[in-house]
Amino acid sequence: MDSMETRRNAIVELINEKGTVSFSQLKDAFPNVSEMTLRTDLKLLDEAKRILRIHGGARSVQVIIGTDDFLNRKSVRNIPEKQKIAEKALTLLHPDTTIFLDSGSTTTMFARQFPDQSNLIYTTGLSCATELANLSKPIVMLPGGRLNRYSQSIFGFSAIKELERINFHQVFLGITGFHYSAGFTGGINEEVILKQTAIRQSEQVIALMDSSKIGVKCSFGVCGLADIDIVVSDGKLPEEFLAECRKYGVTVL
Repeated sequence: MDSMETRRNAIVELINEKGTVSFSQLKDAFPNVSEMTLRTDLKLLDEAKRILRIHGGARSVQVIIGTDDFLNRKSVRNIPEKQKIAEKALTLLHPDTTIFLDSGSTTTMFARQFPDQSNLIYTTGLSCATELANLSKPIVMLPGGRLNRYSQSIFGFSAIKELERINFHQVFLGITGFHYSAGFTGGINEEVILKQTAIRQSEQVIALMDSSKIGVKCSFGVCGLADIDIVVSDGKLPEEFLAECRKYGVTVL
């Protein structure tokens, strides 16, 4: 196997591991390769359908369109970043409040570290509910609805109607992608409507998002930065995104 093929295999492996990588991350990972060569690699790998080129980087083709990716794949990506996000998010919790906890690998990490305190928690994530089942004080509610086998979450009309009856103090959103032209996006329309319902019903909206989600644009729009109160991230968000947060008065942790 020649060095070019070895390098391109390594690029695909990195993108599959991370899910989404920016071009600057690629340059850091391959410091001895010129920008022109890396851009050529991405172009040819995209044409071979081994990766998907996106604005400012590339995305794994293992992220299946319309499923928001398999949870077991997402759960092994960016683990240190997700742990950092979960630890920061814990500082925002208050006992004796009603919370909506979205599905996803980052929210599952958050649920794993959730304190044993009095809260009413509605979650659409089966993995979140499993983690919270280890606690004795919170009341954990799973809305009825349709099962997404890929993301191990509940969605659909029944779940949406149930959330419309609840007044949440806080909603902790799992984020599939953020794009400057489209805002926060998701891959399944009914799951997006469910998130929008939770946002409308909540006093405070908190997005849990690692920096790899920047530049990712999925099929359906969830909301814009104006609808978010706090973004909890891994400390690696680009300055352009931070400037947008300041523009809309969004707190970044």
